[in-house]
Amino acid sequence: MTRPGPTGFDRGHLLTEQANPASEGLDTLETAALVQLFCDNDLEPQRAVASAAPALEAAIDAIADRLRQGGRLFYLGAGTSGRLGVLDAAECPPTFCSDPELVQGVLAGGAPALLRSSEGLEDQAQAGCNDLNQRGFAGGDCLVGIAAGGTTPYVLGGLAMAQSIGALTVAMACVPTEQAPMPCDIDIRLLTGAELLTGSTRLKAGTATKMALNILSTGVMVRLGKVHGNRMVDVAVTNSKLEDRALRILRDLADLPAERALALLAAAGGSVKLALLMQASGLDVTAAQAHLAGHGPGLRAALAALPARQGEGPGRVKAEPSG
Repeated sequence: MTRPGPTGFDRGHLLTEQANPASEGLDTLETAALVQLFCDNDLEPQRAVASAAPALEAAIDAIADRLRQGGRLFYLGAGTSGRLGVLDAAECPPTFCSDPELVQGVLAGGAPALLRSSEGLEDQAQAGCNDLNQRGFAGGDCLVGIAAGGTTPYVLGGLAMAQSIGALTVAMACVPTEQAPMPCDIDIRLLTGAELLTGSTRLKAGTATKMALNILSTGVMVRLGKVHGNRMVDVAVTNSKLEDRALRILRDLADLPAERALALLAAAGGSVKLALLMQASGLDVTAAQAHLAGHGPGLRAALAALPARQGEGPGRVKAEPSG
């Protein structure tokens, strides 16, 4: 029998807690059959995310609008859900050169909970509010509350508080809304079904959550002008791998030889976007920065605002790589 949770009801009815008939003999399977069962079942997260596309679209546009106005994006969660939020937030600065404060992951138990389980903290509704308040969460910000089963008090408390101050609230869960309503403006439900290991939401639910967060954060950054074509032109050049990627972007989009690309990247202070604009316009770094500030933040808009003679010819930056 499932123990009643702190919210006063039995969680056994939740989709994420139900037993999967396909894995009733999981412990008796040969390893090859076990692996194949997981491979087959792991197609469900893809279908779940695809079904949630309209809600993801709404969330991307609403979050991007808030961020343009100076707001920030917070992920709030406990256990696996919280760790996935922290992971997605941590990957934004190196990928998009975003301020580390712009996207933040808030995990029940803080940094120690990344390495050592502290799932007991998820039962404290006020703790979610407190953790957000400690980060200065405000009405102009956005909160994505992540809870696979949709009943985590830590997340529900944070969402309710965020709603009360006028922040944008997005819920992300892997159970139907009628099983676990969550206070939110936009409701993202990733219905992955029962786990092969009953109740272990680090499996399909976690996979679907990671996929949805990938789409959400990348979509927001695209809307904020941090991507040109399919290239991360705001990539932070912080190691040799990322420097190599930055140089390939310059060579592909501006048809530059390696030496010129390296010199241009250095002149632009490591900014691929500025380097591309400088190449297309002939502007120095200071003038390019001013032009981007006035016509950006997207490179496409900044290029379109250049005088015709500057946006044409061999220095033209393309949206797609050359053949």
